[in-house]
Amino acid sequence: MDIPFYQIDAFTDRVFAGNPAGVCFLERWLKDNVLQSIAAENNVSETAFLVPAGTGYELRWFTPKVEVDLCGHATLASALAVFEFINPQIHQVEFQTRKSGLLSVSRQGDLLTMDFPARRPVPCLPPDGLDKILGLPPVQTFQSRDLMAVYKTEEQVRSLQPDMDKLAALDTFAVIVTAPGRNCDFVSRFFAPRVGVPEDPVTGSAHCSLIPYWSERLGKKNLHARQLSERGGELFCLDQGDRVSIGGRAVAYLSGTIRVGNI
Repeated sequence: MDIPFYQIDAFTDRVFAGNPAGVCFLERWLKDNVLQSIAAENNVSETAFLVPAGTGYELRWFTPKVEVDLCGHATLASALAVFEFINPQIHQVEFQTRKSGLLSVSRQGDLLTMDFPARRPVPCLPPDGLDKILGLPPVQTFQSRDLMAVYKTEEQVRSLQPDMDKLAALDTFAVIVTAPGRNCDFVSRFFAPRVGVPEDPVTGSAHCSLIPYWSERLGKKNLHARQLSERGGELFCLDQGDRVSIGGRAVAYLSGTIRVGNI
C-alpha cells in the first residue's frame, strides 16, 4: 500500500522552524498498530491521518508512542496539505475527530485559523517536588488536560531545564510553562515526555488552555503568543468563550510516499 505523505512545519513562515508534523492521506482506516508504527517511524512529535468523509475528513493524531485526543500543529499541517496539494480551490476544511468533535480550519492569504474547543484551566496545588523537577518554583499552577505552571517573566520560562525522567512520572498528560511576553502577550513551553515528546516545538492544543487564562488575566480577547522552543513558533489567538481561534502560518518541507506493503 502506498500512502501519500507530507511533512509540514507549522506555526512558522519558513522551513526548519515551527513544529514539524507528518500528514498521511488514507483511503480507509488501517489498524491502530499500523498507524502507531507509521508515527513511530516518522518520529516527529505528531503524525496526522486523514480519511475522506463527506466534504471533509476524519482526523486522528499519533505521537511516536500514543494516540492523542487533540493536536493543533498537526491539524494546521493537515489543512495546509489539503489547501496546497489536494484542493487548492477551497478556503475552509472540516475535520471530524473522535474525542474533540468537529474542528475547522480556514485560510486568508497565508494565515490559517483553527476553530478549537476551549479548555479553561482551574487552579490546583502543585505536585510534590514540582519546583525541583522544573528547576524553579512557579507562581501558581493550574490543571486542564495538562498541568500549567505560571511564572513571572519570559526569562524564567526560557531558562527552565526540567528533569524529563521525573516529569514523565507526573500524573498528567503534559506540563505547560508560561509567563507574560516581552514582545507579545504571553510565551510558553510544553513538555510531554510521558507520551514521547520531551519538548514540543509549538503546541496548538496547549493554547486551548492558555488562551482562556491569558484572556481573563490581561482583559483582552485577541492575543499574540510565542512558544520559546529552540525552533520557536508564533500564534495569533482569539478567546471566544467555549471556543478558541488559533491562527498561524505553515510551510511544506517534504512530499512523498510511504510504502507499507500489503496490510
